[in-house]
Amino acid sequence: MELLVATRNGGKLKEIRRLLGDLGIAVKGLDAFPDLPEVEEDGATFAENAVKKAETVCRLTGVATLADDSGLAVAALDGAPGVYSARYAGAGATDADNNRKLLAALAGVPDKERQGAFHCAMALARPDTETHVFHGRVEGLILDGARGEGGFGYDPLFLVREYGKTMAELPLEVKNRISHRGQALRQVVEFLKGGEE
Repeated sequence: MELLVATRNGGKLKEIRRLLGDLGIAVKGLDAFPDLPEVEEDGATFAENAVKKAETVCRLTGVATLADDSGLAVAALDGAPGVYSARYAGAGATDADNNRKLLAALAGVPDKERQGAFHCAMALARPDTETHVFHGRVEGLILDGARGEGGFGYDPLFLVREYGKTMAELPLEVKNRISHRGQALRQVVEFLKGGEE
């Protein structure tokens, strides 16, 4: 089986290849289809964005496609940044820009009210078959300053209470095991192993 992952992110591709390698699935990224247009993520939920990306790319290529949308939801901010996580500080924002905006938005919020959760929706679209969506979620607290050198995005601000470390401080194998994306991807693996239609 061939599976196209709707990403140009090399790190994400490497992780997915590692998890799917034992199944004999050939995993390709969007670099294999350089002429594909970007799919606008304009859905109201992570699932809507993931489904739109997966179904659009699958339709244009004729290849089974896996796409995800993920981000951070903070309770004290009514779920923001949510689907706007990657562009919270505006189009073209860097991780540092987004983190600064998040810290400013949470200024004065007591530690015990800084709960957040990383969410991931992963959609698997195949030609002439219904699209399936898988979800992952990891809860934590938003710190008032960055800790750790690893990870990306909001990882340095996101404290995983069970470990007493931020996502950016955790070893990669631990992060991949507990992360929202890792959870959703393991569900995809189980689904594909089961050969479900």
